[in-house]
Amino acid sequence: MPFIELHVRTARIVHGFDDAHQEIVEEVNETEFVRKLLALERIQSVSEQYLLVTSSHGRVMYWEYEESLDYVKQKFHLHDQLLS
Repeated sequence: MPFIELHVRTARIVHGFDDAHQEIVEEVNETEFVRKLLALERIQSVSEQYLLVTSSHGRVMYWEYEESLDYVKQKFHLHDQLLS
């Protein structure tokens, strides 16, 4: 299982959906970035600001990351995980 190292902080946790099919979102205000080894299979999408990652119990989380999008793309290429 390939991993990449990134500096991240949690921005939002999606705990599921309510009866009206609206996301149940917890806003998280972490101030510090922490260095993590992240399994590539947990990453669902990447934007300029956020990683969308899977979590336990069917949750997903939006993590802010310190590195650039180009850096993340480069790491995916190293593991042959990025489609051109």
